[in-house]
Amino acid sequence: MSLRDAAETALTQCLDLDETESCCIVTDDKRQPIGEALYEVASQISRDATIARYPPGESHGAEPPEPVAAAMAGADVFLAPTTKSLSHTRARGKANDAGARGATLPGITEEVFTTGLQADYDAIARHCEDVLAQVEGADEIRVTSPQGTDITFEPGDREWHDDTGIVHEPGEFSNLPAGEVFVSPVDANGTYVVDGTMMPHGLLEEGQTLEFDVEGGQVTRISDDEIRGLVEDAAEDVGDAAYNLAELGIGTNVAVTELVGSVLLDEKAGGTVHVAIGDDAGIGGDTDAPIHFDGILREPTVYADGEVVDLPVVER
Repeated sequence: MSLRDAAETALTQCLDLDETESCCIVTDDKRQPIGEALYEVASQISRDATIARYPPGESHGAEPPEPVAAAMAGADVFLAPTTKSLSHTRARGKANDAGARGATLPGITEEVFTTGLQADYDAIARHCEDVLAQVEGADEIRVTSPQGTDITFEPGDREWHDDTGIVHEPGEFSNLPAGEVFVSPVDANGTYVVDGTMMPHGLLEEGQTLEFDVEGGQVTRISDDEIRGLVEDAAEDVGDAAYNLAELGIGTNVAVTELVGSVLLDEKAGGTVHVAIGDDAGIGGDTDAPIHFDGILREPTVYADGEVVDLPVVER
């Protein structure tokens, strides 16, 4: 699949861009080829296509320049292939609140773009619906793994979301590549052990694990010095918000047959679970933080009120 093929999937199947709609492509200096491919396809569909490029943000969740935020909010459709994630920014949220529908592609590479968009997004949507039906309404979600994970999440009254990649209605939002069901829990307690992908390390080596203890919805221990240092740096600005247990997500994209070291793609892999630290204001929580660190678990078992959840099966 070429960049153009992937761009066509994004703009036609996923975003359903119409010739009467305006479209804004937001990118940065390091993701320009992907941004240009999307702009080329968008400009052939719509006469009102624009591209906004700016220097890469300093961190995931950092706000883009105000003119970029205004361009997103002023468009009918936006796509944001950027080095640092715009998913959990106020700019993205305000654009959706203004009626724009769109997708962010945080940390996207050309390989991930062409691999992750070589999928049947209608099938991914069906897997999302199936998982959502099993977990929605549960008072307690427990996750275990052979690596030592045993953690319980309480969603409370917060809404579960399904990231299907199908973004056809005003105000809708997705990541691309897509494929997950997720919630920002009100409470969590236990230990989770990452054995897949987590930044800044990328794909962990075989046998390598990162351990996190959680109590009362706050991360109380981080085994890894580098990640701990990044969270401590964020805590200097926002205090305990940096230690917030932000997200529980379940991957539903069965086209992702192996982890490649990209959080954007790997967290969507069918049958995996990811847990995040930091900001959750963009996904239904109430914590603002300058970080959002996802860690992926390869072999989870998920229970909803004691019942095993049937996860999408991927042959790896």
